[in-house]
Amino acid sequence: MRLDFRAMGCQMLVLIDSDTADATEMLAKVPTWFEAWEQSLSRFRDDSELNALNRADGEPMRVSETLWQVLDASIAAARESAGLVTPTVLDAVRAAGYTTSFDLLVSSANAADAMASKAIIDWRAIERDEKKRSVRLPQGMHLDFGGVAKGWAADQAAQRLSVIAPVMIDAGGDIAISASRSNGEPWSIGLANPFEPESDLEILMIERGGVATSGRDYRRWQCNGKGQHHIIDPRTGAPAETDVLTATVAAPTTRDAEAAAKAAFILGSRAGLGWLEARASLAGLLVLDDGRIIKSSRLQNFLWSEPLAFEPPPSNGVENVSVDKS
Repeated sequence: MRLDFRAMGCQMLVLIDSDTADATEMLAKVPTWFEAWEQSLSRFRDDSELNALNRADGEPMRVSETLWQVLDASIAAARESAGLVTPTVLDAVRAAGYTTSFDLLVSSANAADAMASKAIIDWRAIERDEKKRSVRLPQGMHLDFGGVAKGWAADQAAQRLSVIAPVMIDAGGDIAISASRSNGEPWSIGLANPFEPESDLEILMIERGGVATSGRDYRRWQCNGKGQHHIIDPRTGAPAETDVLTATVAAPTTRDAEAAAKAAFILGSRAGLGWLEARASLAGLLVLDDGRIIKSSRLQNFLWSEPLAFEPPPSNGVENVSVDKS
């Protein structure tokens, strides 16, 4: 059973390996979950909880459990990536010209001009009071949860649906898988070729966990005659200059995969591959500007290649999903 809908500025797909009445009932709730999460976490909604926090002007603010968890995930990503993936990049993203949702940005003739790069305030300056569940941002710091929010939401939705049956959620390219399908087979995830989007570079066989892709093949625009994209390198305060076009990572959770894909993308092919290899829970594939494909050693554990004498694994009515870059 499947459900398609739009949320968080992208196309969503949910596949649940069941056709029971309970599955139908739970599936119908998924868009409302994402709507609630978006209302809390979106920087593009003036009345969102995140924007209220960004306007708090240095004062502490009590936040919802949703925002608290996503901020915690963002800080964990910053810690694990040595600050490469940080929630404190909002002003730098705006300075690059990404001032409105991407759909509006690419269709608008009046897109904001890119400004000079912005210095990134250290994420460790964020103050949190766990007992009060309050957050204080130092003056001048503004948050953007683009590095983890969709992955976190996909993980949450998959966990809720898993009480009914195995599930796969594709949140605009951030994929969460709760468990192997009901017949014991892994889910097949096609990695789209950024140069030929209708074809797949590889097919990953995933029993559980997350897969995410970050890149500059889709979310890019022109400002002052210069190409821009949305992934900021906190070391420069500007869009990352890298030889990687797209980075795909498989990880234990979708949040982990999303953050790791961004880190590998920012680092570039050589350092990015080394970073992935140094982390036993990660496997990745990097597509470079010149068309070369680099795979980490652990990716082999997830690859499916069709032996000449055998048929591909049966689909049992569940279709392959091609990763859509975010």
